[in-house]
Amino acid sequence: MIRRSKLEDADAIYGLYAETAAVPGGLARCREEITPTYIHTFLRRCIADGLSLVAVDDDGRVVGEVHASRCGLRVFGHVLTDLTISVHPVCQSHGWGRQLFEQFIRVVTEEMPEINRIELSARESNTRAIRFYESLGFVVEGRMRGRIYGVSGLYEDDIQMGWLRAPGSGS
Repeated sequence: MIRRSKLEDADAIYGLYAETAAVPGGLARCREEITPTYIHTFLRRCIADGLSLVAVDDDGRVVGEVHASRCGLRVFGHVLTDLTISVHPVCQSHGWGRQLFEQFIRVVTEEMPEINRIELSARESNTRAIRFYESLGFVVEGRMRGRIYGVSGLYEDDIQMGWLRAPGSGS
């Protein structure tokens, strides 16, 4: 089941992010950077001025989460940015990420007509994720050279991607 996140999900989301970050390259943040404060901060921000969804398995466990929010400037009020997705390592390659993303885009399309753009970035070595994002309608828009200190110990490019609302699909 995919549903909107609630503040009560914070502990489960913290556990999810801690497990995902423990895998090298699993998230941009390393395990030590996943704190309850980090989780509570983005969760509050996204519930108030963005969107956060969780994937819950048949046993009631949070196995995935996706979120993005507005940056706070009026000129970017039509943009959800800093999109982050986390799927528990054991649950990856089972369709949870696609379900989360498709529901995220569906909610934006159907319930957030003021949002015309969603932004995310991916490390260049994560070609599987880039292909996945492209399959959902995101396009590569830019490259920030040497921006990420990669898990291999080398610097790699940060690939900027964007999704634009289809003309005539709202707002």
